[in-house]
Amino acid sequence: MTQHTIKEKLTLVKVGGKIVEEPETLKQLLADFSQIPGRKVLVHGGGRSATAMAAKLGIESQMVNGRRVTDAETLKVVTMVYGGLVNKQIVAGLQAIGVNALGLTGADLNYMRSEKRPVKEVDYGFVGDVKEVNAGILADLIAKDVVPVLAPLTHDKQGNMLNTNADTIAGEAAKALAEHFDVTLMFCFEKKGVLMSETDDESVIPEITSAAFEKLVADGIISGGMIPKLENSFEAIRAGVKQVVITRADQIHTDGGTRIKS
Repeated sequence: MTQHTIKEKLTLVKVGGKIVEEPETLKQLLADFSQIPGRKVLVHGGGRSATAMAAKLGIESQMVNGRRVTDAETLKVVTMVYGGLVNKQIVAGLQAIGVNALGLTGADLNYMRSEKRPVKEVDYGFVGDVKEVNAGILADLIAKDVVPVLAPLTHDKQGNMLNTNADTIAGEAAKALAEHFDVTLMFCFEKKGVLMSETDDESVIPEITSAAFEKLVADGIISGGMIPKLENSFEAIRAGVKQVVITRADQIHTDGGTRIKS
């Protein structure tokens, strides 16, 4: 693609399970999502629903460092819940407000292939590390005015589904789609953005460059789980994503939040 080609804008929004699992917050999210102008993609989690369904089926959920250990029985549950229940409720909700959505796992159209995570200190079981994204397939759908709704599931092309972190799906899809579109990647979490002060919800840092990030970490303003989130954001930008926005789900159609730029 030559430098002179103007790419269409695409917004890829990642939302956690908590928002899409409750009817009221889901309805609000989908209304806000539909207000985003232009091309869009939605990536969702669904961990609480998977844990609840596993408990009903008498399957114990095991977490290590906040990540789900996916044994063979748990894999059946997450495939049902993420690829079925949660994904299709979102798709049906979008259709109800005139957004022509299509729910996909990585196995559908072979759009995302992964390999089972190697066993190191922890055996995470059937968890996939992404190896290949077929962005052309997604771009073709998007060009037909379809809104892909991506579940946190991939496949290994050997017949196995694999549980894959929704943030990873969002990041990998955004990086691959950057060849075709001018991509803004949005991560939704419970605050309005990255905060200068943890105790002040209004102290949103509007923009963070890589130089500013290093200083904010050195000064102890950005710490803990926010560091890997931002490192992933900068990795996406280095791979061609135009900007990454960290914001609250009810702010996705506004100019709010923290913008991560090179």
